[in-house]
Amino acid sequence: MVRRQVRYVSPVSPGSANGLVAEVYAQVADEMRLVVPPALMHSPAPDVLAAYWALTREPLVTVGPVDRATKEAVAAAVSVANTCPYCADMHTVGMYDLSGEHAAEAVAGDRMQDITEPELRVAAEWARTAHQSDDAAPPPAGLSPADRAELIGVVVAFHYLTRMVNVFLANFLLPPGLAPWSRRRLKQGISRVLRPTLREPREPGRASGLLPAAPLRAATAWAAPRPAVAAAVGRADQVFRAAGDRALSPEVRDLVTGHLSGWRGRDTGISTDWCERLIADLAPADRAAARLALLTAVASYQVDAEVVQEFRRHHPEDASLVDAAAWAAWSAASLVGARQVADPVTGPPPQRHG
Repeated sequence: MVRRQVRYVSPVSPGSANGLVAEVYAQVADEMRLVVPPALMHSPAPDVLAAYWALTREPLVTVGPVDRATKEAVAAAVSVANTCPYCADMHTVGMYDLSGEHAAEAVAGDRMQDITEPELRVAAEWARTAHQSDDAAPPPAGLSPADRAELIGVVVAFHYLTRMVNVFLANFLLPPGLAPWSRRRLKQGISRVLRPTLREPREPGRASGLLPAAPLRAATAWAAPRPAVAAAVGRADQVFRAAGDRALSPEVRDLVTGHLSGWRGRDTGISTDWCERLIADLAPADRAAARLALLTAVASYQVDAEVVQEFRRHHPEDASLVDAAAWAAWSAASLVGARQVADPVTGPPPQRHG
């Protein structure tokens, strides 16, 4: 049932995994009680699988001064921002146990202002708008540099993951036809089942050891104050950039990078004409790859079977599809992280005092 949620690629089954895939699966199953679909969907590209796990695990689930309730609210708010119902369901379920039903449903309904706990509300409002260079809410005040790095790590991880989930997983974690009352009760029940995965302490650094060490670049320097997050981000960044080199031509990578340099976080709307105009002059193989990469980066919910099939006409391997999407998702996510330190247009983000 879990494997059937994965679209477009054939995931490695836990029973047949070996090498790096088996190592990642073992960690995921130990901490999550099963090999979750986001891990399965990455499995055709083993190094990208390990990078996803390090990037998401280290800021979100490890022991630290920032409480898990705040981090789940941040993850859920980013999921809402990126129109990822699957991730929004998953992390508001976590909020049911950690923050209560009212806060969870406020985030799920994109009503951050209705959260009654002030610190949680500020964190959720910031996470919901962190990608919007012109209209971002101020970040939480009073954080140490290390705590700020940890929360930015959650934002960046979920800007990556929600894009990948929108491409590769079924749209909903919970049955979409449920009545509101039934939906809330199901979330409540699942949250009780997940309580050990949400509350058991996790030591930092475990996932980063799956990948070779790599330094932070200027774009990821925000992670430096929290060593465990820095190690994960540096390693993941190296893997994702290598994945782009494998799957996409320099022309495609330059086109996407150039478009992102002027991206202000605005929704692209229903039409994809903007994308078709950008790729019109490319050769057919690059046009298909650039379409997939551009949509994954800024409108991942618009990647559909036709977009994937056109890419696979020229790049039939599952690993190439995962590599291309991962590079595009990371290109956007890492930009969001860099802008939390100093936006290239507006400068440093505003600070809330008092």
